[in-house]
Amino acid sequence: MTPFASLLRVLRALVRALGTALLVPLLLFEEWGWEPLAALMARLARLPLWARLENQLRQLPPWGALLAFFVPVLLLLPVKVLALFLFSRGHAATALTVLVLAKLVGTAIVARIFQLVERPLMRIPWFARWYPRWKAWKDRVLTVVRQSRPWRIVRALKGRIARGWRRFREG
Repeated sequence: MTPFASLLRVLRALVRALGTALLVPLLLFEEWGWEPLAALMARLARLPLWARLENQLRQLPPWGALLAFFVPVLLLLPVKVLALFLFSRGHAATALTVLVLAKLVGTAIVARIFQLVERPLMRIPWFARWYPRWKAWKDRVLTVVRQSRPWRIVRALKGRIARGWRRFREG
């Protein structure tokens, strides 16, 4: 192996490790919030207008489904830019609040839309090929995180706090 190929291999591994480290907090948030936030959004289907919108989403052709899936992501970009602007002006608490709310709302909307349009999306060849790969990679990364010592320590601490809180409320 040439020195250049060796360097390229090391750089690729470094970029992959760095990318994974940066994505883990987002993956954990998505994993935690995906189902409950989608369920919360599904409650809106009780409203007639929302129910009609959901029915229209279910009937979209594959490329329309893809567009519907990515529109909320694009619509949240200005909100994230606003948060960066607020950070730059020294309003860290406000910026963080804006980012957290945008992430919660965005995850809720995208998760619900995905539930509604997953079948048409899977009819797009490249999506059907890459989505299972993404999901498998994400599951592997989250399994490694959940098996890590810091994760187990935090889970144990969380359990102790929950038990203590229950005892406090009952006592």
